[in-house]
Parts: sequence; C-alpha cells; structure tokens
Amino acid sequence: MATIAGGPAVLVGFGRALRAAGLDAGPDRVQTFLRALDVLGPGLRADVYWAGRLTLCAGQEDLDVYDRVFAAYFDRRLPARPGQRLRPVPAPPAPRLVVREADRARAGPGRDEGPKGTAAALASSTEVLRHRDVAELTGAEREQVRRLLAAFALRGEPRRSARLRPARRGAVDPRRTVREWLRRGGEPARLRRRARTEQPRRVVLLVDVSGSMAPYADALLRFAHAAAHRGPPGARASTEVFTVGTRLTRVTGALGRRDPDAALAAVAAAVPDWRGGTRLGEMLRAFLDRWGQRGMARGAVVVVLSDGWERGDPALLAAQMRRLHRLAHRVVWANPRKARPGYAPLAAGMAAALPSVDAFVEGHSLAALERLAAVVRGAEDA
Repeated sequence: MATIAGGPAVLVGFGRALRAAGLDAGPDRVQTFLRALDVLGPGLRADVYWAGRLTLCAGQEDLDVYDRVFAAYFDRRLPARPGQRLRPVPAPPAPRLVVREADRARAGPGRDEGPKGTAAALASSTEVLRHRDVAELTGAEREQVRRLLAAFALRGEPRRSARLRPARRGAVDPRRTVREWLRRGGEPARLRRRARTEQPRRVVLLVDVSGSMAPYADALLRFAHAAAHRGPPGARASTEVFTVGTRLTRVTGALGRRDPDAALAAVAAAVPDWRGGTRLGEMLRAFLDRWGQRGMARGAVVVVLSDGWERGDPALLAAQMRRLHRLAHRVVWANPRKARPGYAPLAAGMAAALPSVDAFVEGHSLAALERLAAVVRGAEDA
C-alpha cells in the first residue's frame, strides 16, 4: 500500500461507499480486496477497478452500482473493459494522485495510464471529503459529494414476512414434497422445505427544511432522493419522505424523478415553507394524525433529520415523540450540529425529543450519512 498516498484508509472508504449504495461489501470482502491489491500494487486505477469488481461484487446485479460508485469515488472515467469502449462522462475534473516515478517504472510499459502518461491512482481527497461538513464545502466539492450521494441506497432493518420460499432448512413443505414423490412415481425423495422470507422495513424520512437547516438541506434531500428513488439490488424497500418546517409536505412523488436536480426542483416547487421556522411538535402531530395512524409509521424505521430547534411548545414535541415511538419499530434522529466540538443537546426541542429516540447520530457529512444508513438497516458499522 506504500505506493498510494492515503493508504488503506482510501480503499476502506471505498468499501463503505459501496455498502452505502447497497452492495454487501462487508469486512471480509474488503480484506480480500486489499489482499488482491497487495499482489497487484494499487498504483494503477485499472488494477483497483478490476480487483474491486472481482472481490466486492456478488453477481451481475451489483456491477452497475459498482461502476457508479467507482466513478463517483475516484473520478468519472471508468477503465475500459476488454473489447469495449466506454464514453467518458463529462464532469468537473477531480483531484488525482499519481504513483512515484519508481513505482511507475516498476509498473512497466503497456499499463493503463492517465491521458498524459501518468498513472491515475486513488483520489485520497475523496476520503477526506467524506468527513467534511457539507456546510463548509466549495462549489466543486459540493458537486463531488452530490455524485457520491446519488449512489446511496437506504434499506430498512430486515423483518420476517408472512411469505414462504423454498429453503434448505426450515419446515417441511408438504405440497412440494408430495409433488416430488408423484413425479418419481412414489419413490422416496428428499423432503422439500420452506422458510419465511425477509423484507426490509419501511423507512420514513422527516427532513427539516427550516432556516437553521438551510446549509444541509440540499445534501439531505439528495440523500432522501437516492433513498426514495431506488433501493438496494433485489430489495423492495418502501421509503416515504416528508419535509417539515412550519408545514408538513409529502415529497415522495417529487423525489421519484430519476434526475436528482429535476427531483429537487420539483421539491422546491412543492414545499411552501423553505427556510422558515420550525414547529416540530405540530408537524409531527400532523404526520401521525394523517399518515402514522393509518400504518405508514407502524413497524417502520422513522428518521428525523433536524437540528432540533423548536419554535413551538417542547412539551407537545415530547408527547408526539412518545406517540411516534410506540408506533415505529425504531426512531432515529440525525442532527448535523451533533458533530460540532462541545455540542450538547440543550435546545429545548432536542432535549424534549431525545428520551423517545433509539439512535442519535450525526448528519453533517457524507461519512455521517453512511453511518446513518448503517443504523437504519440495523448494522452498527458504517
């Protein structure tokens, strides 16, 4: 790993980005990825691409997601596949690192190098960017974060459903077993079994768009767009998104548009209370009265993305949070201010809500949102 500035942390960060996009790139696969690059030498982007493709993807359905995350994490140009020419995707130039001259000489001729003869290597600045507060990013950095956010996927914690599927272990499936015996003319055959399937729980996102949350609103809504527009490969997750401020607005339909910019423009047109005040207690009561009691919040993972500033009565917010906690499977609160040095939940709204919160996490950066996605799916690693 000595040939790359940033070292294994950059590669491990790539694995986290893949998990945030829905791939099952667990620690064992990441370790295999790192061992493969120890053999290849990670100085060339093509080596990194193919090593990750072969070790971090489980099947054909993972390849599109892998390519999207790779392009967003390192740069927008994918290494050419054998016999295939890929059209470069236009984007602002991303910072790159190059291997040292000795490493380039050791790589030998005929290797995949950058357009100017330098070996394109890992963009360690992307790993640094993952931990930067989105309120402090430049325009170019915001664009890079937006590309990474577009690759996110959000899956609720799995639950056992009533549906049954064929399985190696489980209860005997009498119908399939009898059919198998009849097919064999009454000869003994192995018992057929079945087990209950697992489905992700519904995820409900309540995004604060008040004035105090303005620096984070774009990133959080893009996170919500990725969550609402597509789930992980093979999953049938149901995600609902609402904005809260002085009014409650359901924006799931607007966020269903494929293009993130078009989706955010539709949200802007639908939300009448941008950068207004915050009445979390009243908005939460409105959500529960109209949507929650009808089943949207029942058994779901409800995520509140807010700094907790409350202009209304904190006692009302506390009562509605208790009500929400009784309905939902889990209540998660992501607060962008939590990461600031010396932060304490002293705001009246935040203090009133915390007793009914199952997980209180940060929400200020890309890495924090990856952590949030892990908490929502029931994993504690991000």
